[in-house]
Amino acid sequence: MIEIKTDNDIKKMRYAGRLLAETIALVGEHIKPGVTTRELDEIAERYIHKAGARPCFKGYGGFPASICCSVNDEIIHGIPGDRELLPGDIVSIDAGVEKDGFCSDSAKTFAVGEISAENKKLLTVTEESLMEGLAQALPGNRLGDISHRIQEIIEAAGFGVVRNYTGHGIGRNLHEDPDVPNYGAAGRGLRLTKGMVIAIEPMVTVGSHKNKTLSDDWTVVTLDGSNAAHFEHTVAITASGPEILTKLD
Repeated sequence: MIEIKTDNDIKKMRYAGRLLAETIALVGEHIKPGVTTRELDEIAERYIHKAGARPCFKGYGGFPASICCSVNDEIIHGIPGDRELLPGDIVSIDAGVEKDGFCSDSAKTFAVGEISAENKKLLTVTEESLMEGLAQALPGNRLGDISHRIQEIIEAAGFGVVRNYTGHGIGRNLHEDPDVPNYGAAGRGLRLTKGMVIAIEPMVTVGSHKNKTLSDDWTVVTLDGSNAAHFEHTVAITASGPEILTKLD
């Protein structure tokens, strides 16, 4: 069932979204060679708690940390630990915040020092696909309009679109209906309406989109060892168009 949010609901989600944007920006400031992914998790958790909010990920389905830190060939759900970031790495930070009964969800992939031209292109294309896709989040459009535009951007660049993980609805719960795939046909699927709030999150690979889950039962990696990127925003569908709730400005 899809829950349509009121203006007051979206106001609360806007606050949770900004807090999450601040958290991810703060974590990004500390991303450098030598830092451990656990240190990044601790920075995020302290900031979220200081703001009187709750990290949505910690304990969700048994996940042990407040953020996901996915490095290089890790697509999503990387568990923070003792791994030190190295020059040339890319690291995806995915997090969620709950405040006043509503959740926000966002992700961004960061460069660790100077990265390769291929990795730069990967990050640029993934973020572009997110922004182009969410521009289709208009009342009257179809869910497939978002999915198709994301796929179009990614595949035109020669990259792979992860298919077995998707975006999702969001609100009082971190994951709600509907699923928001990153591939599909324009003009197909659910009709979008004012008051829907969705998390749009392209996950993109340099090589094949095929993947597997490691023995920790969380970390998803590319099957061919190629690098992956992940960008995500929580987006409200309004009468005047899409509103990104997880941004700073």
